[in-house]
Amino acid sequence: MKPGVVAVIGRKKSGKTAIIELLTRELVERGYKIAAVKHIPEPKFTIDQEGKDTWRFVQAGATTVVSVSEHEIATIERTNTNDISLERILQKCKDSDLVLIEGFRDLVSKNNGIAKILIVTSADETAKDLKTFHPAIAFAGIRRPRMAKTNIPFVNSRRNPKKLADLVENTVLNRI
Repeated sequence: MKPGVVAVIGRKKSGKTAIIELLTRELVERGYKIAAVKHIPEPKFTIDQEGKDTWRFVQAGATTVVSVSEHEIATIERTNTNDISLERILQKCKDSDLVLIEGFRDLVSKNNGIAKILIVTSADETAKDLKTFHPAIAFAGIRRPRMAKTNIPFVNSRRNPKKLADLVENTVLNRI
């Protein structure tokens, strides 16, 4: 069975990470296995550290390095991600009940099979995002913006994370 997928969409510093944290905490408490996927746009970013054994393996030519410690397994794959597909990314999360995605605006906007939570700050932004991101299941954040007329609910994620989790559970998890 494939996991459910929800993308959290918003501008830089809009609170996307905080919403994913709140949803993860609440849904894990309910017994779900959650995977979180984060797009990191910095061109030279690496999770590896220069000088560490894993870094040395990559420098020697390994395209995949797996490190195993007492409480985690990390896989580093050296590959060109310019044309990576959402399906390939989600394949890495196949053992989860739900995948929460932060970023990947272009990939997510093209996929109507992924539910979206939109973080907006103005009516103009609301109207634009409603045209771009389908299906939107909620607007979220800590302050309700002036919004274009819509039937999509707004959830104050800081005051009521349970309501946002209920929405995800009812619209995504109970349908898979």
